[in-house]
Amino acid sequence: MSNILDIIKDKTLTFEQRVVSLAKAAENSIDVLDISPEAQKLRDEGIICDLFEGNAPYRPRYIVPDYEKFMEKGSEFLGLKPANDIWEATNNLLILYKHVPSITTFPVYIGNIDTLLEPYIEDEEEAYKAIKLFLLHIDRTLTDSFCHANIGPEDTKAGRIILKAQRELETAIPNITLKYSLNTPDELAIDSINTALVTAKPSFANHEMFSSEFNNNYAIVSCYNGLTIGGGSYTLVRLNLAGLAKKAKDAEDFINNVLPYAVDKMAGYMDERVKFIVEESGFFETHFLVKEGLLNKDRFTAMFGMFGLAEAVNYFINSEVQSDRFGHSQRANELGVKIIAKLEEEVNKHNAPYCQISDSKYLLHAQVGIETDYGISPGCRIPIGEEPDLNIHIPQTAMFHKYFPSGIGDIFPFEETAKKNPESILDIIKGAFREGMRYFSLYSSDSDVIRITGYLVKKSDMEKLARGEQVLQDTVVLGLGSANNARILERKVRKNG
Repeated sequence: MSNILDIIKDKTLTFEQRVVSLAKAAENSIDVLDISPEAQKLRDEGIICDLFEGNAPYRPRYIVPDYEKFMEKGSEFLGLKPANDIWEATNNLLILYKHVPSITTFPVYIGNIDTLLEPYIEDEEEAYKAIKLFLLHIDRTLTDSFCHANIGPEDTKAGRIILKAQRELETAIPNITLKYSLNTPDELAIDSINTALVTAKPSFANHEMFSSEFNNNYAIVSCYNGLTIGGGSYTLVRLNLAGLAKKAKDAEDFINNVLPYAVDKMAGYMDERVKFIVEESGFFETHFLVKEGLLNKDRFTAMFGMFGLAEAVNYFINSEVQSDRFGHSQRANELGVKIIAKLEEEVNKHNAPYCQISDSKYLLHAQVGIETDYGISPGCRIPIGEEPDLNIHIPQTAMFHKYFPSGIGDIFPFEETAKKNPESILDIIKGAFREGMRYFSLYSSDSDVIRITGYLVKKSDMEKLARGEQVLQDTVVLGLGSANNARILERKVRKNG
């Protein structure tokens, strides 16, 4: 009860943020999952973390509607007919977004918005006005920067309008990814880089890699999560490798005994969450998105997350000399790959319920961290403050990307002078993707909108919140926590592309 009263009295929360927080408190007041004592012990120790999904999951964590089907058919439940022009198209989408649930209560995916809107562009000046208002509406109403849109891989009028509007609006929401393929025109990529250097988006996704893994039917959602369109992910639970390493005698004991044990217990815990959603929550029997064919249970999987690889490796290397540590020495990097390869092997031994789309396996995900992580790096990233030069950093991080179909990425801030030479950044991205990198994010050191881990926040909003003022987007509190605990404002700034 005191927790509920604290929420009610919290003057830094908007009304909507209080409502969401009170709903979470209600859900967490009950226990419905059959969690093994071993798994619960690992949860209590912070080794297994469910990222605040709640004690009684009543909807999948990440939902990826088939917006193409919606644009074609409309919605009987919402009383919407297929759109006839750009105004009806944007209006229909905005209405639907209000009814797409997720762990945050806001949609984590709002579609490949360029291809969704392209058929309705007749007068480009009118389309620009409609799309700019559409994007402004999203920022002001879907107030959570895990909301994610895609563009590309083809060049479209709508895509160019979206990029132009984002440069002018400089909003944190929605997050955007460019699906970048070998056939994506350089002009679109350069336009995207110019936009990212103003407003930290879009990021670049390796389209060939994702397409091959998701049968040409994927979306990038939330932070940078690759999932199947028309489906999603029931849950995302993460394994703290940094904390787990301290339970092992040495690296071999960790790889052969401690890690397999923890994987088994965490997978069992994930099973319980998945089964409750499918078998008891009633979501798939009652929600109109399922009834109208915009979602299909057979297209859902679940994500086995991890973080803290760098700290786990450095714990076993036991050296304060940077040249010996993760990201710098061959020995440390090879140990990191050995750990992740073993993690993949153990996760794939498990038969995951209701995950037919991923061959009844959980998908590995390099989780980006949360605001309370202190001294533990996201996913497989090199710790902030220890980043090497790009020619070393990119091949090192690329070694890990093949293991994580549901998402992994790195972030590269560039100094302001890079705006004069976006072509050099495109060359870097092309080289990174040739190395096997899956996802590349960038922003400019002088931008107000910055990438925290996988989501975007305005530095000016973090400053407001630090002064005790209310802010519209609920993810600002996460960004401020990461700035204080994870040193995200201290990333190495890259010079001149």
